[in-house]
Amino acid sequence: MTLWFVRGLRRGVVTTRYPARPEESSAFLPTPPAFRPRALTPVTAGRLAETCPSGALQVVTGERGGDVLAFDVGRCTACGRCAAEAPHAVTPSGAFELAATTRSVLIKTIPLRGEER
Repeated sequence: MTLWFVRGLRRGVVTTRYPARPEESSAFLPTPPAFRPRALTPVTAGRLAETCPSGALQVVTGERGGDVLAFDVGRCTACGRCAAEAPHAVTPSGAFELAATTRSVLIKTIPLRGEER
């Protein structure tokens, strides 16, 4: 182990090219979901909230009175269960670099359609 460490110091070996270039392996990382608002109905949102093991999805009444799907990105584990439950309404976002200075920025609200598909 020590030999490899010294060899790396001498040669200047860097194990990743990030952030200069995106890592090729990042394409295979699980990422939080992205939602298609036009495909989200109250029934679909309810099923998604029940499916989420981390509690990152909740159906709540919005500020203007309509129901919204509250998505807490900070609680999401990117397990993919919501995408499996409703593939017509959920896709992988492809964004794995998520950072915020306040917790409230990580909570997204997605308006729900009134009628069922």
